[in-house]
Amino acid sequence: MTYLWIKALHVISIIAWMAALLYLPRLFVYHCEAKPGSEMSEKLKVMERRLHRAIMNPAMMAAWIFGLTMVFLNPGLLQGQGWLHAKIFFVLILTATHVMMGRWRAAFAEDRNKNSQKFYRFANEVPTVLMILIVIMVIVRPF
Repeated sequence: MTYLWIKALHVISIIAWMAALLYLPRLFVYHCEAKPGSEMSEKLKVMERRLHRAIMNPAMMAAWIFGLTMVFLNPGLLQGQGWLHAKIFFVLILTATHVMMGRWRAAFAEDRNKNSQKFYRFANEVPTVLMILIVIMVIVRPF
């Protein structure tokens, strides 16, 4: 029963993390339109900071903690389970994407963004593609 509670908390964490990963780049697109120092720019800075610190970071940490706890409770998952190794690989890329978004947020906070709206529109697709790959690994288990 404990394993199922951990699994449920893992899924809840992933949902929150993905919501933030999909929303933050959209805020960046809007931020590109705002003049540095304007009221809109300052409002977006607050929204981005709160999303990153209050939702994205805690959700990512919870997802990792609950995911690793499931492996700890069931270490046999790591033996001969190619799908899990692939999932972990994609989650590592998702984590790297999270870190990059944090750097982009910091650049906006300091009014030194160098990327375009088009860049952030593309960046917004990366978590989606990774989410699709991760879900396929977990549900279909092709390896």
